[in-house]
Amino acid sequence: MPTLILLRHGQSQWNLENRFTGWVDVDLTAEGEAQARRGGELIKAEDIQITRAFTSVLTRAIRTCNLALDAAAQGFVPVIKDWRLNERHYGGLTGLDKAETAAKHGEDQVKIWRRSYDVPPPELEAGSEFDFTKDRRYAGSVLPQTESLKTTLDRVLPFWEETIVPALKSGETVLVAAHGNSIRAIVKQLFDLSEAAILEVEIPTGNPLVIQLTDELRPLSAHYLDHERANPLPVLSAYTS
Repeated sequence: MPTLILLRHGQSQWNLENRFTGWVDVDLTAEGEAQARRGGELIKAEDIQITRAFTSVLTRAIRTCNLALDAAAQGFVPVIKDWRLNERHYGGLTGLDKAETAAKHGEDQVKIWRRSYDVPPPELEAGSEFDFTKDRRYAGSVLPQTESLKTTLDRVLPFWEETIVPALKSGETVLVAAHGNSIRAIVKQLFDLSEAAILEVEIPTGNPLVIQLTDELRPLSAHYLDHERANPLPVLSAYTS
């Protein structure tokens, strides 16, 4: 039976500082490291045998993946890194304090940028401090300058279909250690959620979401391993246990 484990990275330094992070390569906090290890310990306790792992090219996700695998005594599992699993690109909001941004632009406007499905923030200015076009991780790729949740899905789903789906269809147990919005893209696809429904889904940090699938990759069940830190999944209630 194919099994998918979705693991959002542990708390990052900019999560702690309440800043728009997006593609900026910040590290985990000590709490984030502990969350990642705890996720791996829970995987080990459930005796889940991972055969392949996928992550983004950002340090906080890569370290979460490695820490979790090590804690699960499965550090030998092959890991594939791809920028298409990166967090949503926050464009011109990148690096800004969220509270200060709300004070400047108004809470209603910031809520639209953060929580709407298809309205992106302003584009990142070329040559700015956070211009990623010269980063060798993205060499040869056409990069966005901002993203909505919709365009994040448009970027994630080809990688999902081309690379992750074949592994699952062959019966593998796959770990995807990524980011809140790239994981939401996968959740929307798997559970066939509407644009409105996916906006209600929040992915907690460092808490493995284990999804059992049919051979046709339809969800049979979905549950968080750390029950005390599990966010409600009302739109997935037919699958949760």
